[in-house]
Amino acid sequence: MAFEFPVRIYWEDTDAGGIVFYANYLKFFERARTEWLRSLGIGQQALRERTGGIFVVSETAIKYHRPARLDDQLVVTARLQEAGRASITLVQQALSKTERTPPGNALVHCEGTIRIGWVDAATLRPARMPSHILEVLK
Repeated sequence: MAFEFPVRIYWEDTDAGGIVFYANYLKFFERARTEWLRSLGIGQQALRERTGGIFVVSETAIKYHRPARLDDQLVVTARLQEAGRASITLVQQALSKTERTPPGNALVHCEGTIRIGWVDAATLRPARMPSHILEVLK
């Protein structure tokens, strides 16, 4: 089951054509991942202070399907696809909160796969994720 995070589109999210600027979907995905972690009891600042490690994005693959516009309401999802000792991979989507296609599926605006690596916060070198974090994620 995917975690869901609501997003409303504001002027600051749009480009000169009045549609969501393509890079802003990455911001929406980041917010959803942060709130997904928080819903699992993982606060990133506290995690850094306790373990000395942080999550960093190491790879993205994004596909844009249809534009979102000013005042649209989206639901941004985050679903764990794979978890390893030093990284996790999530599948994320930005879905219309109000528009549906038969037989009732939400319209997809954007979807992607995001790989998140675990690194030592001081050196930014890859490290093994603490086992208690990995257990919570799985």
